[in-house]
Amino acid sequence: MSYRVLTAGSVLLALGACAGMPGVDMGNQGAKTVATGSAGGSNSVNANSQLERCGETLGTLSVIEDQRAPWYYQLRNEYKLQSTVPLIRLLVQQSNCFVVVERSDRGMNAMSRERNLDASGEMRGGSNFGRGQMVAADFSLNPSISFSQSDAGGVGAALSGFGRSLGMLGAVAGSMKFKEASTTLTLVDNRSGVQLGAAEGSASKTDFGAWSSVFGSRGGGGLGGYTNTAEGKVLAGAFADAYNQLVGSVRNYQAQEVRGGLGTGGRLGVSGGSTPASRELPR
Repeated sequence: MSYRVLTAGSVLLALGACAGMPGVDMGNQGAKTVATGSAGGSNSVNANSQLERCGETLGTLSVIEDQRAPWYYQLRNEYKLQSTVPLIRLLVQQSNCFVVVERSDRGMNAMSRERNLDASGEMRGGSNFGRGQMVAADFSLNPSISFSQSDAGGVGAALSGFGRSLGMLGAVAGSMKFKEASTTLTLVDNRSGVQLGAAEGSASKTDFGAWSSVFGSRGGGGLGGYTNTAEGKVLAGAFADAYNQLVGSVRNYQAQEVRGGLGTGGRLGVSGGSTPASRELPR
């Protein structure tokens, strides 16, 4: 117990010393993910050189995240990570393949609030918040995540079972994991509801997330954030990989065609049916 307290205290003293040092290392490379830099209009600054780009935009796009999905619950509650939307929107705008439009609840509420103020007469003259100015979202981009299971039967779990005899070594080994994430991006046409493209991406990283179990919830302070940052970087890499795959498919997009037209019954006819394919069947 005394060793644990001493170790935690030493770390906190070291952190305090660092905090007292003059200056802040802005733009530290070790803190960046694959989604780095900025975007403004069709221009991007310090974007990842591996991110695919388009010479012309393909339309407007909103990112729609299913916050009722099991993967989102796991993202927020187990890994303590935030929404994927800001990350994906940065990737999209930096690529210049789509123009991003706001469709989040908070963003839409903010726009509605400004329009309500204008309608109430509180806005200055010429504010121009009248009807007919919002841009339609041609497409929706839907993200999803598939997390790998933690090491339930490997070396880490085996060593963790000896926690009483191994002390801190057992605590460290027990939280040793190999993190993998597989992501999917689905592109849907908002007018027809047709799925235009889908892509899968993946990334992995060895994660030693032992600090919280060694120092306890109080002694470790903010050290657990390192684990979250590492997992966040894995997810950023997986989404960048999926987005690159998607851009590669839709940049030279060719529409799928169904003889007789989309949504008119398809090519699988039913005897006695009324669809074009059904009427083509031998009588």
